[in-house]
Amino acid sequence: MESFFGLLQNIILDRHTWHPRQLRIAIAAWIERTYHRRRRQRSLSRLTPIEYETIMTHRPVRPVDLTSHLSVQQTSV
Repeated sequence: MESFFGLLQNIILDRHTWHPRQLRIAIAAWIERTYHRRRRQRSLSRLTPIEYETIMTHRPVRPVDLTSHLSVQQTSV
């Protein structure tokens, strides 16, 4: 957490004098555009947390093999 706030201080806060609204926008843009996009985790297969979450919530459905199911029914009849 300390490195996060250190980067925020060096990259955003120390470079300009900000109005509160502009500061909120700059911090949100920095987090979304830079910090989360570059941080790669080995445990997430080198994906960003957003990419990993997208993959995990949108898994493709495995198609059912109807031919093997039909052949089992035909042999038992």
